[in-house]
Parts: sequence; structure tokens; C-alpha cells
Amino acid sequence: MEKHKAYIITGPTSGIGLATALELAKHGTLILVGRNREKLESVQKQTGNAIPVVCDLSDLTSVKSAAREIIGLQVPIAGLLNNAGMMSSKAAKNAQGWDLTYATNHLGPFALTEALVPHLPDGCNVVFIASAIEDPARKPVKMMGMKGGRYISAAASAAGKWKEGGTKMPGIDAYATSKQCILAAALAFARENPRLHFNAIEPGITRGTGLGAADVNAFVHFLFGHLMAIIPPFSRYSSTPARSAKVICKVLTDLSGKSGLYYNEKGVPMRGSDEVMDPIFQDRVVAETRALLHEKS
Repeated sequence: MEKHKAYIITGPTSGIGLATALELAKHGTLILVGRNREKLESVQKQTGNAIPVVCDLSDLTSVKSAAREIIGLQVPIAGLLNNAGMMSSKAAKNAQGWDLTYATNHLGPFALTEALVPHLPDGCNVVFIASAIEDPARKPVKMMGMKGGRYISAAASAAGKWKEGGTKMPGIDAYATSKQCILAAALAFARENPRLHFNAIEPGITRGTGLGAADVNAFVHFLFGHLMAIIPPFSRYSSTPARSAKVICKVLTDLSGKSGLYYNEKGVPMRGSDEVMDPIFQDRVVAETRALLHEKS
């Protein structure tokens, strides 16, 4: 056990995030980043050596404050896990007036990573939790009638606008597009910054996760949280928070220097959608996201 190392994890209070925090605590000190101080302190008690940092990933001001607090800790960071995410069935706005799902799943993790990157040591692992829902060609996505990521531009996404021809399921286009963008960003970062190691993980169809959304209707929650994990062909992609945690920790603590990879729920490298694997698209997402964040800073 190497307690001199520290790992930052966002969204550590439930589901995959909590399971990962419990597993990751075996490897070092945890910096727990989440919205609710009481829940963070509860995880702190369960994991032992941990530091809570209150942050609303959807709010750019809160993200900047959290980044300053983390930098001020002056601890040796071995890894950053961008895990926090949500799926909302209703259109909602964040403090800056942006689409809440897009802000939480893409803009917040992007801004936090950008703020911390200059302060991360060489060889540090940065991991993003992605979702194969972004890929319209993936079998479960097609069978469910989903259309994958619907990216127009960062500004359009922030305004809650998606490419026409999307799904009729509430909230899915926003979620898929947010995950399309954060995956594209992770792959672009890996090419852009060889000093650090950037990878992404698709955790599979995982039972016991609520995606941080209190307003997801009961049917959608049951569909994604339970039913799809046990019926074929979806069950071949199923996992549990505990199994996902082991895959995530393996990637986050890996010392081999791998970068620019996208892993599936079993820890095997996979491909994203044709669009997200295109370096031109990746660079456009990063450039447009930076421009949007700069405009609001």
C-alpha cells in the first residue's frame, strides 16, 4: 500500500464511484470531490485516509474553486478519475445557464482536468468514465432506438440543442452527446499532452447506478439499472459497481504508460463511434469547449 500517493475521484458517494473509492483506498490517499459534504465525509470514514472537497461539477465557478483547493493541498497526485455523471429526463440549466447534463458530464470534467493538468506530475494517469451510448452503430444502442451523440458544437450543446434525428427518449440525446464529447476530449488530450496518460473507460451496463439524477423516471431507471443488465443481448455488456471498480483501479494505477485508449467493461481496449475516433472531430470538440469556457471565465 502506497499511502504517499493521492488519487482524485469525482462522484465518489454512490454507485461505481463509491465502489471505486473503496477499492482505490488500497492504493493511497483519496481526494473525494462531490456536491454533498455529509456524503463525502461518510465515504471518508469508510475509506480512512481521504480528503473531502465540495464541488458541483456542473458549476464552472465551483469547479475552479475546487481545483484551487486541490492544488493547495500540495500532495503528490498519482491519478485523476473523472467519474461524476448524470442523466436527466428533463431539460435543466446549471448556474451559467448551460444544459445541466452537458455541463455535468463534459464541461465540468473538462474544466477540472484543464485546471489541474499543469500541476500533475509526469506520468500521472487521467481517466474519464465514458459511455458507449455515444456510438449509434453499437448493437444495444441500435436495438433501443437510440441515435448516439448528436453534437453540433459546444455552444449548441450548452444551449441544449442537438443534431436533428435523435431519439424520442427524454434526456438520452443530451447524455449521449455529453459522453461523446468527453471521450473525444480524452483522446485528444492523449495526443496533445504526452507528459500525462489519458484514457477512458466504458463501464458497461451496470446495475445499482442512478447516474446522479433524481428525476429519471422509474421505467428508465429500471431499464438501465436492472433489466438491460440481465437480458440478452444487453447482458453481454453487463457489469456491477464492484467489477467496474476493479477495472477502473487497474487503469488508474497502471504504470505501463498506456495513453489514448478506450477500455470496455472488461478492461479490454475498444473503439468508439467513427465520429469520436476521428482526430479532426476530437480537436474540434476540444477547441470549441475551450472557447466556450474561456468566454464564461
